[in-house]
Amino acid sequence: MHEGGGLPCTRLTARQALAAVADTYRELPEPPGGFAPDASGPPPKAPPGTSPEPPSKASPDSPGEPLSGTVRDTSPGTKTESGTEQAAGPDGPLGWRGYDEARGRARARTGEDESVVAALAVIGGTEAVVLSFEFRYLGGSLGERTGDRLEAAYTEARERGLPVVSLIATGGSRMQEGMRALTQLQRVTRQSALNRATGLPQIAVLRDPTTGGGWATLGAAADVILALPGAQIGFAGSRVRPPDADPHAYSAEGQLASGQIDAVVPADRLRGTLQRWLRLLCPPGGSAGRDVEPATPPKALGAPGLPESGWQAVLRAREARRPHAEAYLEAYFDDREEISGDRCGGVDPGLRCGFGRRDGRTIAFAAQCGTATRPAGFRTAARLVRLADRLGIPVLTLVDTPGAANDAAAERAGAGAAIADCFAALATAKVPVTSLLIGEGGSGGALALAAPGRLWATPDSYFSVIAPELAAAILKRDERQIHDTADQLRIRPQDLLELDVIRGIVPPT
Repeated sequence: MHEGGGLPCTRLTARQALAAVADTYRELPEPPGGFAPDASGPPPKAPPGTSPEPPSKASPDSPGEPLSGTVRDTSPGTKTESGTEQAAGPDGPLGWRGYDEARGRARARTGEDESVVAALAVIGGTEAVVLSFEFRYLGGSLGERTGDRLEAAYTEARERGLPVVSLIATGGSRMQEGMRALTQLQRVTRQSALNRATGLPQIAVLRDPTTGGGWATLGAAADVILALPGAQIGFAGSRVRPPDADPHAYSAEGQLASGQIDAVVPADRLRGTLQRWLRLLCPPGGSAGRDVEPATPPKALGAPGLPESGWQAVLRAREARRPHAEAYLEAYFDDREEISGDRCGGVDPGLRCGFGRRDGRTIAFAAQCGTATRPAGFRTAARLVRLADRLGIPVLTLVDTPGAANDAAAERAGAGAAIADCFAALATAKVPVTSLLIGEGGSGGALALAAPGRLWATPDSYFSVIAPELAAAILKRDERQIHDTADQLRIRPQDLLELDVIRGIVPPT
């Protein structure tokens, strides 16, 4: 049963997982050196229902068999039968008694000679290198030969200029190879970093389970992290956790709530979700990154006339029925996908980040939703801007907040550092960032998402160094002077234009 209470279902093999998401795929050639013959005998025939031929095909008209799996006890303790083909001698590099026999049984059971299948696949018309883990092969554990295969796959992706999609199901590093297995994590991380530096996106799909080094490398380091419902996810496997550990913290749903993954995607929607993400992050013709044109600011959706006074500008921006971020995103993009979380334990529901398609090209967005922005929101926005910058995708930000959250919890979560990081991300972005003030512009919390030199405003917005009420209080003015204070701060859109704070006031649709 799923930890989340779902119905029991069959764990897919590596090739079934590939077929579930790909239109077509063919297995990549073996890395140089190949695999040493198993001490237990020649490679067995493929088990019933699997193809012995590397090229495979999935129907482009159906989602294939859904990716899912039961939650099992898959801690590192289950890897007593783990291993890989080694040229070092009988029973692997450590001479672990019974290791050769365990490999032989794994080969006979799965038809595979390693715990990962690397393939060149087409997903929704986009070519990608796909890494699919075979959990039945020694718990999907990572050994030296797994590292060989992963390194070769990342290299192939760089040479071809392709994204990497990882379909992960692993218990972690292979104990029977000791430190030789553990150091593969450094090797995989280096390959991932090389691809990242080349501007190639990486998408991870966390199947059940994704624990140990597989989570801490291929999973958590990906640009976009998707997970299947009920999947067990965590650095610690179930047998090495504290006995009183909350199981929710190690689930897909728990990791989403703590900002560690971007989405939990039902199995029957995974193929379509991957297709959309690949279309967004891999523009046709490789146009991203070259002569990037800035995003055009959206048209105004609210009241068209300009406010007569500063206080009227404040009231119009605070009007509950005024169009907010969702209305602007819906009107601006043809389709979009969102990321979630700051990867530091936090999620801010008052800030929307992701990538959308408009007029045939991809634009990244970070949109405040009218609430006080929390540290997790600023960190998520900074993550979005840096990812877009690396991929060569222009950015649109929608500014709308009374200010940064200033409660004790926000201070403990590092509000100052988070705002500073967001400022730095926008200031150093090489791709153009376009910003539109669509409501309240409350001090530094709003300015952190405002592009320097590329800020526009709607007629029903205002921007102020501080809220008029707070300015009056600090200056020890009578409450009756708040309206005068608002005028003195010069916060109306037309004031901002005259002060050269904004580039223009956008017209209505």
